[in-house]
Amino acid sequence: MATVELLFSALPEHVRTARLVAAAVARRAGVDEAVLDEVRLAVGEACTRAVGLHMSHGLSSPVRVSLIEDEKKFSIEVGDEAPHRRFSLPGGTLGTGASAAPQAGAKANENGNGPGGGGGLVEAEGALLPGARDEIPEPVPEEEEGDGEMGLAVISGLVDDVEVTTDEHGGVIRMSWPTTEPVLP
Repeated sequence: MATVELLFSALPEHVRTARLVAAAVARRAGVDEAVLDEVRLAVGEACTRAVGLHMSHGLSSPVRVSLIEDEKKFSIEVGDEAPHRRFSLPGGTLGTGASAAPQAGAKANENGNGPGGGGGLVEAEGALLPGARDEIPEPVPEEEEGDGEMGLAVISGLVDDVEVTTDEHGGVIRMSWPTTEPVLP
């Protein structure tokens, strides 16, 4: 298992560098060329979200990006150190290792979105989970959180295998893609 780790200051101008590095390592790991644009976009969204969280919380710590090459998959983890709220769902809590995908048994919101509702929108104690097509409802303590949730929705649309974990010490977005035999130069 080969790993490349990238730490960068939480500044928007460094997101492009993270995207380029992720795409280069993904190509070398054997991710299909047709998927590389999705890798770039997903990493850009995850890094932009992490930078925004660091900036909104006044954190000077770097954003962490780990690029992990396994035998049959390539994974990227984007980590932040911003405190996150926890959301309870039937069958689990987002923030304690739960997947970003809506949980089985989670209720649809009043718009009829949610599991089987067409919008992919699940309400958990006043918060909407990834896949939402509507706006984040009140109360939202900071404007930036709405942008972060939209970024998660974009990521979940780009990546089939995505997991979001958060707690009071930070969060990690894990994304994975299948690989084929890497093409060596």
